[in-house]
Amino acid sequence: LILAAEVAPLAKTGEVAEVIAPLAKALKTLGHDVRIAMPRYSHISPERFPLELLIETFAVPLDRCHVLATVYQMDLDGLPIYLIDNPGYFGQLSAPCYLDEAEPFIFYARAALEMLKRPELAWHPEVLHCHDWQTAIIPNWLATLYKDDPFFAQTATVLTIHRLSHQGIFGYRVLEVAGIAEHGFIHHAGLSDLAELVDLLGRGIYYADAITTVSERYAQEIQTPEFGEKLDPILQERSRRLYGVLNGIDVESFNPATDEQIPAPYDAATLERRSLNKAALQNAMGLAQDADVPLIGMVSRLNDLKGFDLLTAILEPLMQNLHLQFAILGVGDPKYHEQLSELHKRFPKRIGVRFTFNETLERQIYAGSDMFLVPSAVEPCGLRHMIAMRYGSVPIVRTTGGLADTVENYNPRVRSGSGFSFEPYDSLALYTAIVRAVEIYHHRDIWRLLQERCMARDFSWGSSAAKYVDIYREALRHRLEEKKS
Repeated sequence: LILAAEVAPLAKTGEVAEVIAPLAKALKTLGHDVRIAMPRYSHISPERFPLELLIETFAVPLDRCHVLATVYQMDLDGLPIYLIDNPGYFGQLSAPCYLDEAEPFIFYARAALEMLKRPELAWHPEVLHCHDWQTAIIPNWLATLYKDDPFFAQTATVLTIHRLSHQGIFGYRVLEVAGIAEHGFIHHAGLSDLAELVDLLGRGIYYADAITTVSERYAQEIQTPEFGEKLDPILQERSRRLYGVLNGIDVESFNPATDEQIPAPYDAATLERRSLNKAALQNAMGLAQDADVPLIGMVSRLNDLKGFDLLTAILEPLMQNLHLQFAILGVGDPKYHEQLSELHKRFPKRIGVRFTFNETLERQIYAGSDMFLVPSAVEPCGLRHMIAMRYGSVPIVRTTGGLADTVENYNPRVRSGSGFSFEPYDSLALYTAIVRAVEIYHHRDIWRLLQERCMARDFSWGSSAAKYVDIYREALRHRLEEKKS
């Protein structure tokens, strides 16, 4: 059973939602019985989705009393999805981005465990795969409240960290709601429990049979003070059960040869057709129609973590010294809305900005940009640069997390590599990487080679799903060994 606060297309606010269903599909392809449980937010209605009532009502222990839950189910491309509902928690909320309180997710997670024991389900998962802080209480429960429950005696827990900075830190009251106040704080260096706060993600890391994160590089980084968000001591202690597994992308949906949302579908053998998509993108963003100018695309949240402090510092010098264009799509901090708006006014035909998220325009940026820029300070995995590579847009990235694992810096001496990268987090390093990319862009034979290399990369979920299966088996082995001892 995969448990997550959001699953696309039912609910989506970030990359977590984008990976759950493709991972589940890949696991199913490998022969496993995979199901998903998530909250039923109010917008997930029978009018919009094919919901069926599975369990009308049942009691969920919560905060020394019982709260009623209802479970709906639906099929998503052959995957059973269980949607756990309580109008008091989810009735007035349309998406999980508004849920920054612990209690709704504690209810959802506890209801998911109680649901599994219901006769209506008649199903017994061997692994509970939890994602992020919203479900991280589950490993804690299986080691405490459900420790002697025979139903879960041979059930392992795996916790995936998508972004360590999102920890779910609350007051002591959260332990009372979760029914584990008697077990008290965890006195371990690095856990916020020591500061009279409860760190739900930290507790999940402490108790899970296996911990994963979304790239090999990020699994190494979070064990250091620089990236560890104060949890590096416990992550170092649990390093033997910590694995980095690169996220994949949905290669069926993101396929330039069949994508109906781009003006001119193409493949690696027909890259010349990308010029039609470039012209369409320039038109959509209000840029000058110029087939020869390097066009850099970005689809991102506009904040410091995504490197916009570096970019805004050099955009004007780039405009003054290089002949290039930018197409930027996203929303974020007001200061970057203001700065980018001002730069657009100064260079209206060279800097195009849309403060929104629009799937069609996003895909047009992948298909029409020559380069795709991700200058992040921290990037656990990153999906968009991998999608862009599949569409033949050459990446310019900072060497961190999944960006380092997926983009090999171009070496002009031996013509190796698939993109352009920089390591120091400063504007000059970013500026230099862009200059390098623009210079190589004008060598059309080399550029075509880079595009073909990008498009040849296999970012499907197949190999990553196989790694997860191995981790599930290791988690089960640890679980059974601990039960015996």
